Amino acid sequence: MSTILLLVSSLVFSQTQWQLQTSLDGSFSIQLPGSFTEKTDTVKTDVGQLVYHTFFLQTDEKTDDNLFYMVSYCDYPATVAFADSVDLVKEFFQTTLESAVETVHGELTYSADIQLDKYPGMTWRIDYLEGKVVIKNRAYLVGSRYYSLQTISWKEKSMNSAGTQFFDSFRLL
Repeated sequence: MSTILLLVSSLVFSQTQWQLQTSLDGSFSIQLPGSFTEKTDTVKTDVGQLVYHTFFLQTDEKTDDNLFYMVSYCDYPATVAFADSVDLVKEFFQTTLESAVETVHGELTYSADIQLDKYPGMTWRIDYLEGKVVIKNRAYLVGSRYYSLQTISWKEKSMNSAGTQFFDSFRLL
């Protein structure tokens, strides 16, 4: 009996507690199994310099469902009128998707249009490192703000509930 109790209690203590993380500047909240690290980078683009705000959690445990969780956002200049053109939004997401695949030299295995509230988005999956690792992404355009959510996992663990919980917990403030 004590062996069973010890096994059950070790399972309970080994499970990670999910935390609600909020970025007031980023106007979002999301749940994840730990605390984010925040990083800011400025990137020169065709539409000017964009400031990318990145929040990430890289896990240390090889047994974790996902190795990496990330939310990033950037604000596009008012001169980029996404809201005025459905075609421009579609082209933006397609270009973003193609760039993501090219950056990791991966293979796109899935993509679909999605929505968050009334805002357009896209989800996709990329297999890379010879198919051993999976990147799952959800991206949204909220006015002129671009959000990207991402998990990275070993392929054999890519169908996990932790990634779904992470993506589904994203809320705009």
